[in-house]
Amino acid sequence: MRQVLLSLVSLFFFVSLAFAADGLINIKSSHNVKGTADRLENTLRGKGMTVFIRINHAEGAQKVGKKLRPTELVVFGNPKVGTPLMQCSQSVAIDLPQKALIWEDEAGHVWFSYNDPRYLAKRHGITECVNVIKKIEKALSNFAHAATRP
Repeated sequence: MRQVLLSLVSLFFFVSLAFAADGLINIKSSHNVKGTADRLENTLRGKGMTVFIRINHAEGAQKVGKKLRPTELVVFGNPKVGTPLMQCSQSVAIDLPQKALIWEDEAGHVWFSYNDPRYLAKRHGITECVNVIKKIEKALSNFAHAATRP
């Protein structure tokens, strides 16, 4: 009974921290937007990934006299990972390099969002490259958790 209760509590905790909708995976962060993005960037660089650009959308909005809650986009990748995916279906290049959106919702919670690799596989008709998709899923999940955990 105790083990069942612990399993249910763990499941509730996970569901409250992460959800998927419309091809996006969303994970609740324990940090503010800047802190989450900083942690992501450090993790990516430590794993040999290239960070192409980091866009602060709230700063952009401010430049045109608009308000936007903290919102940052980190664009990153590695040809060792992206090229095999594009070899499976070249059209997936429209969705590469990878992107992570770190944003604050109306309630002040910070979220880390990224494209679900399974969604990209479905979108681009990738059926033969299961191992590539699994590798990308694992890497993105690891990056997301490194950036969002306390």
